[in-house]
Amino acid sequence: MEVKELYREILNEHNVNPAHKTAMEGATIELNGINPSCGDNITLYLRIEDGKVTDGSYTGSGCAISQASVDMMLDLVIGRESQDALRLCDIFMRMIKGGASEQEIEELDEAGALQDVSHMPARVKCAVLGWRTLDEMLRSKGGSVKLGKASVSCAAHN
Repeated sequence: MEVKELYREILNEHNVNPAHKTAMEGATIELNGINPSCGDNITLYLRIEDGKVTDGSYTGSGCAISQASVDMMLDLVIGRESQDALRLCDIFMRMIKGGASEQEIEELDEAGALQDVSHMPARVKCAVLGWRTLDEMLRSKGGSVKLGKASVSCAAHN
């Protein structure tokens, strides 16, 4: 299977059949992420217990890339320590900027399929929306407070 075909298949599967697209009752932290340049909008919900991401979900709307990326991200970080999730956020952001090693990209599992988005500048903010939202959540109070209606905008993070 050609790489571009695999990318489309993974992206389509996460967009059409998302595993984590639902509001979460009992989230310990939630944050709205917005990409004002195209209108993508998500609310990310996490349950953090003893420094570990024990569950996560999202709601929102946007393009296939933004929705599939956040679904892939949650597949990857649920069950991990918050610090490990932050490390994966860093790898993803460096991958999108063209600065992650092949070994690091392999750690991203299916999210590594979004590597080619780095060649599509208009789509980068779509792909990173969920990751930036997650990063902001985990860095604010260690993910220990509910942020309610707070939001993070991808326009502020070029």
